Amino acid sequence: MKCPYCRNEDTEVVDSREVMGKDVTRRRRECTICHRRFTTYERAEIEEITVIKRDNRREQFDRNKLLGGIMKACEKREISRAVMEDLADRTEAKIRAKGVIETTSRDIGNMVMKELIKIDPVAYIRFASVYQNFGSPEEFTRAVSVIGKGSSDKGKPHVKKAKR
Repeated sequence: MKCPYCRNEDTEVVDSREVMGKDVTRRRRECTICHRRFTTYERAEIEEITVIKRDNRREQFDRNKLLGGIMKACEKREISRAVMEDLADRTEAKIRAKGVIETTSRDIGNMVMKELIKIDPVAYIRFASVYQNFGSPEEFTRAVSVIGKGSSDKGKPHVKKAKR
């Protein structure tokens, strides 16, 4: 790593620590010539995932877009931001664990719906209506019937609130 001040190529790592909650290592370095210190961040370079949309367009996977969809479905529900972030993180991790570089938006939507039905049935219906492109009241009725079959608590939400 070159010193950003004098461009010397010989620097020493003085301190190294993991950034909490991220796959990033923060390193404090010191130049052996000018003795100035600077910080670098190291993260693994991972292959980008391509999402194949319903109309066969392809676009780069965007965790923030996924989180936005989850947040929209959970709007005005008692679901903490931390729970929504965790759902987005777990979904991305599941995709990466498959070892694929392409996946469909339908597969991503199904992963999220499997989790949302456990967290909050209303958020599940909202999310499903967008991802499955409901076009009739009957499709909503079918989705509601899934809640009764898939939940051992008769559709009661499993709400995890953030600690205050």
